[in-house]
This record gives sequence, C-alpha cells and structure tokens, in this order.
Amino acid sequence: MIHSRKVAALVPVKEHSDRVKGKNFRAFCGKPLYHHIIHTLDRVYAVDEIVINTDSPRVIAEASRLSHKVQTIERPEELCGDHVSTNRIFEYDLSQTEADVYVQTHATTPTLKAETIARAIATFISIEDEYDSLFGVSEYESRFYAHDGAAVNHDPENLIRTQDLQPIYEENSSLYVFTKQSFKQKGRRIGVKPFMFVTPPVESVDIDDEFAFRLAELLALYGGKEIGEP
Repeated sequence: MIHSRKVAALVPVKEHSDRVKGKNFRAFCGKPLYHHIIHTLDRVYAVDEIVINTDSPRVIAEASRLSHKVQTIERPEELCGDHVSTNRIFEYDLSQTEADVYVQTHATTPTLKAETIARAIATFISIEDEYDSLFGVSEYESRFYAHDGAAVNHDPENLIRTQDLQPIYEENSSLYVFTKQSFKQKGRRIGVKPFMFVTPPVESVDIDDEFAFRLAELLALYGGKEIGEP
C-alpha cells in the first residue's frame, strides 16, 4: 500500500505460447519463467495483491506458493485463445478485484526490477492530478525512418549528432499503471492522458521470440540475484 492506496498487480499467464513453445514454464535462470515476475512483484512493498489471470491448471495449483500476495483468476473459456485482446482479459480482472491503483506487467519481462516497479507506482501517485495512467517506454536517440523511407525524427538534409536529436519513444510492454476509472474511459490500460515512463534498457526486454529469451537470460545472469530472486 502507498499513501493508503491499495495497489493490485495484474499478471496474465497462459498455458499456450505460439512463437516460443511453453515459454511461461520454460526454465529461465533455473526456474520457470513466470516465477521471476511474481517474485519481483512480491518484493515491491507498495503492491498489496498479485492477481494472476490464467488458463493453466499448473499455475492455479502452484502460484499461491510463490507469494502470500497471490490470488489466481481462472480465465473464462470465452477469453481463452491466442487472438483474444488482452484488454478484454484486463477488463475481466478489474470486474473481479478491488484496488485503488493497478500495475500490470508480464511474465515475459523477467529482467524488470522491483525498484523500477516501485518507482513507477510512486511516480503515478505523485502525478495523478495531471495524468490518468502511466506506461513503460524505451527512449531512443537514433535516426528513424517510416516504411516508405521517409525520415521520422530527423532531417537528412541537415545532419546533426544523434545525441542532439529529439528523443523518440517505443511502448515496450514492461509495465502499465492505471485505475479502474481510467481503464473504463477507453477500455484500455493507456488512458486519455498517459505519462510515458522510461525504463532502463536492461529491464525492457519483452520475450517474444527465441532471441529475446536468450538475451533476457543473459541479462538476468549478468544482473545476478537482483533479478527474479525470491
């Protein structure tokens, strides 16, 4: 809890994975991938409850042993499958839980640190009068081009140093912070007036393919016990 506000963390964990087979349960630094984010959230003092939405009997059976904060929500059949919008899943989670603030992250971001999650929650609480939500982004000072070759954030006729370019930001799926009210306005995690929260590059890897899995594991091993330890 932070400033008397109840904080719930939402973590979707499904049984099936298309591009990386069984990735949520695959060994990552010696334990199943999804265990890492649960142990990380458990170390965030501001997080009062960890809500795992899942269609996996294995998760339902074992998740409560990972943290006393965990509760599981069995995913309804109509929300199962690879083509169901995650916003529909989060809408269901919100209907089944009560909290003042929600932070959402993924099993596929195992290098995300407890300190970064805590800082994101505290940032949102401090700016809530001005912003209705917060989401993690990666910041780039590089030259980008659109699909047709048009320059996006620079002038090819006036070449300047990349460090002097206007930064450009990528939604990296690392974390989202919002309220029930802001979600209801648009039916999504990113509200009408969101705050872009820059996450460190080492913590911003989202495992979506085999290369990202290997990269994230190398980063986690490099970070040692700071990442994903109970």
